[in-house]
Amino acid sequence: MIHLTNITKQHGNRVLFRNAGFQILPGSRTGLVGPNGAGKSTIFRLITGEETLDGGEISCAKKTVIGYFSQDVGDMSGRSALEEVVAASEATVALGDEIRKMEMQMCDPLSDDEMTRLLEHYGNVQQEFEHRGGYDLESRAQAVLTGLGIGPDVYDRPVESFSGGWKMRIALARILTLNPDVLLLDEPTNHLDVESIIWLENWLVDDYQGALAMTSHDRDFMNRLVSRIVEVNNGSITSYAGNYDFYLREREVRREQLVASHKRQQDMLAKEEDFIARFAARASHAAQVQSRVKKLEKIERIELPQEQKVVKFEFSAPPRSGDDVVAIESLGKTWSVDGGADKAVFSGISGMVRRGDKIAVVGVNGAGKSTFLKALAGQTDPTEGVVTVGANVHLGYFSQHSMEVLDPKKTVFETVQDALPLQTIGVLRNLSAAFLFQGEDVDKRVDKLSGGEKSRLVLATLLGRPLNLLILDEPTNHLDIQSRQVLLEALQKFSGTLLLVSHDRHFLRSLVDRVFEIDHGMMTSYAGDYEYYLRKTECDQQSG
Repeated sequence: MIHLTNITKQHGNRVLFRNAGFQILPGSRTGLVGPNGAGKSTIFRLITGEETLDGGEISCAKKTVIGYFSQDVGDMSGRSALEEVVAASEATVALGDEIRKMEMQMCDPLSDDEMTRLLEHYGNVQQEFEHRGGYDLESRAQAVLTGLGIGPDVYDRPVESFSGGWKMRIALARILTLNPDVLLLDEPTNHLDVESIIWLENWLVDDYQGALAMTSHDRDFMNRLVSRIVEVNNGSITSYAGNYDFYLREREVRREQLVASHKRQQDMLAKEEDFIARFAARASHAAQVQSRVKKLEKIERIELPQEQKVVKFEFSAPPRSGDDVVAIESLGKTWSVDGGADKAVFSGISGMVRRGDKIAVVGVNGAGKSTFLKALAGQTDPTEGVVTVGANVHLGYFSQHSMEVLDPKKTVFETVQDALPLQTIGVLRNLSAAFLFQGEDVDKRVDKLSGGEKSRLVLATLLGRPLNLLILDEPTNHLDIQSRQVLLEALQKFSGTLLLVSHDRHFLRSLVDRVFEIDHGMMTSYAGDYEYYLRKTECDQQSG
């Protein structure tokens, strides 16, 4: 279907890949992985023609429809949400218009030859229209919008009135409704809540028959959907026949084999070079020396790929708090809405957070999870009820707003040093490295950092301090899989108390031991881990 053959692409002095390639075959499910900046999104732009190759070839089967979702949604205005989604299928709409015109032509008197030609063309257009899902285009658009959390009550709302995150959902709905032969999805789960992610998973498994190639920072999402991983790293493209977990295991096996082969080759080269050095001056060994020199020149040297060194940082034990960390009594919050009635977010919430708890706060988008965390962290005053923080509790709070208060003129190292002024340079560098700021990265200014790098920086300053209560609102946003794993391992070792909101199910499954669910303004506490919560709520739904 799509063949990438001996492709080479360079950005400035940096070679993304050279003489590399892979194929996207009909019905295949491929996950692209690799560090940020390795060239994953570039591959998508090369396929769609937004960028050009420096070498090699990309070939595509005739009439293949490609749908590409990227993080750049472009300008949206002048249409309703539903109209915007349907408009993406303009070629399908045009085919429908053509069918109607031909049907009108059939009512006119035509010669036999004209009618034969018209019927033949009509059949071809109708077949293409049906292949593109033209007969159920609007109902499909409605179903996709609803699945992504944009219900019938806002179908007709002007698209420009939606926030950036909701526009991303509309842009994703445009591509899914298109029902293309090949679907290229670049981080489709960003800005989606768990319910929308699960809906998208099910849609891609049950309803979409075409080929899929995607990037995602959501490990569970990747594992469920893909059956092949294509790694873009160190100037090359390598394929693995399996899901993401298989890729991690297989990559380690391949690396061990490569290290062993590299060692054997280095031992052999050392012996040959030693022989050449010892006998180079002896005429009696001249032929042997020359033979070995030629042999070494022909050997293709095994090179070990550079890998980011993982630095383990031993976080100091936080001071011990009292057993009752946060007491919540009849908590309620109402927001004042401009030009309308006040909006009640939640009310009558009571509960207790105990020392050592690791609690996930879950609920659909708009349920009030972030507001709840803000109230516990003292970032907003409750409208009713009381939050009582226990004895000797030292609280740290993270939200997406936390990144906005970073000083853009300071470097990574200076930011960490400001947060931990009493620590030595060695400790500060180790902490920075543990959050993937290594070498010259510590000298990067904050205003030059990506969203993921800023998140990592704020989290490093939080986890490096002697805090015993962490309240984290979407700490996994903007983080790639490797960064999420770094944070997960740090929080698993954290001996204090934790409350967090995250849409990463692997993260929650690996970390939390209690769940607070906020639904329709009320809170239910589940005294078990995330898997227990999923089983319990599924049973409740079935019995209900």
